[in-house]
Amino acid sequence: MDRLSTRKQVPEREPTPGFALCEDGSCPVSKAVRVLDGRWTILVVRDLLGGTRRFTDLRRSLGDVSPKTLTDRLRQLEDAGLVHREIYAEVPPRVEYSLTDEGRALEPVLQSLAAWGRSLP
Repeated sequence: MDRLSTRKQVPEREPTPGFALCEDGSCPVSKAVRVLDGRWTILVVRDLLGGTRRFTDLRRSLGDVSPKTLTDRLRQLEDAGLVHREIYAEVPPRVEYSLTDEGRALEPVLQSLAAWGRSLP
């Protein structure tokens, strides 16, 4: 006895203009998500949009983030060229984090995300 599929066939459609489907990993949305992936990453950028911050300031503003996770996210953003880390030769050592020009370019993206978030129930 043949089984009939109850799944509807979804017709293939053209990609939305400006959002090309890329099978080779070059999709701009996919590339952006890889950089900003991970819990806390976007929130770190949000907090740094307010200006230079020290590690403890970031940790305090983010709440439940562990020191290891925050360190990992800051390194990830630094490796991506979005965050600059300044180390001062003092005792105790002082480290400050700020956004690069590329990191500050995310401000309109986060503003749009915030506007969308405000519209959610």
